[in-house]
Amino acid sequence: MRIILAGFGTVGQAFAHVLHQDADRIVRAYGFRPQLTTIVDSQGSCSDDTGLDIPLALKTKKEYGTVAKYPRKGRRNSDGTHLISSSEAEVVVETTPTNFKDAEPGLSNIKAALANGKHVVTANKGPLALAMPALLELADHRNRLLRFSGTVGGGTPFLDFAAKCMPGERIIRIRGILNGTTNYILTRMENASLTFEKALAEAQKKGYAERDPTNDVEGFDTAAKIVIIANWVMKKKYSLRNLDIIGITKVTPQKLKEAKASRAKVKLVGRIEESSVSVAPEQVPTDDPACVPDTLNALTFSTEHAGDITLIGPGAGGERTASAIVRDLVSIRQEYAA
Repeated sequence: MRIILAGFGTVGQAFAHVLHQDADRIVRAYGFRPQLTTIVDSQGSCSDDTGLDIPLALKTKKEYGTVAKYPRKGRRNSDGTHLISSSEAEVVVETTPTNFKDAEPGLSNIKAALANGKHVVTANKGPLALAMPALLELADHRNRLLRFSGTVGGGTPFLDFAAKCMPGERIIRIRGILNGTTNYILTRMENASLTFEKALAEAQKKGYAERDPTNDVEGFDTAAKIVIIANWVMKKKYSLRNLDIIGITKVTPQKLKEAKASRAKVKLVGRIEESSVSVAPEQVPTDDPACVPDTLNALTFSTEHAGDITLIGPGAGGERTASAIVRDLVSIRQEYAA
């Protein structure tokens, strides 16, 4: 399996590392060897049809900030969509930064890949949040697979669980805590009596929150994940524009005290009901399995016959997301080789 990797930041580098580390195990367990033939970053690219030297690519990126300096095979200012369209690789792994304004460059990368007969694995929520129904339709039209396990829950298989472990069961509604950054902030605000501003600063210092935390604290990251779940699991046709979104910036210590008095905790909850989707802070009872602390994520599936089923796990991190990407590659191999 020949792979183009578009995006070589934290997740892209973690994926390359995991791919190199686990290559022999994947061959033994699944009968194929994933081979990284092209890497594209914001400044250039490197390509080798016989397979790139992954440790050398990682070293080059660390030393020079771009794979364009990869010995003899590097190029500056490469056109990512042209490389994707012209390559003979079978799969594109898309890990460029999430952009909720116009989803670029990820959206163009995914479209180019599918239009040119390539399967796609993405960890980029932007294109799915804004154009998931159209992308799924394009993949179906081209008879290619579009997979995105790493966009929801990192290494915790929330999407796979719903798709593969509950066949025949009707899921009525879904709710969950899907952003580790906001969950950490709210946990620290309650446990340490911190203001929102101080809890955010602590989260940034620990690396849980970005320098610009807008996507997390304003609820956009959670909303994007809810859109992906709604489209994939509930077969809705939603985009980010369909959601009512309220973040956590207006959560006060007083609201946390009121929740505690009611034996509950304030959490940022994403909801999918029969006819609506939303993201907002809610009081979650402390005895609810989904009332998880710190950076954990939790997702509860309310089903017609089996009742509520809750999955809990870590929701972020480069290595965990890389694990989900590898899981998707194995799934693609098994599906189209069958």
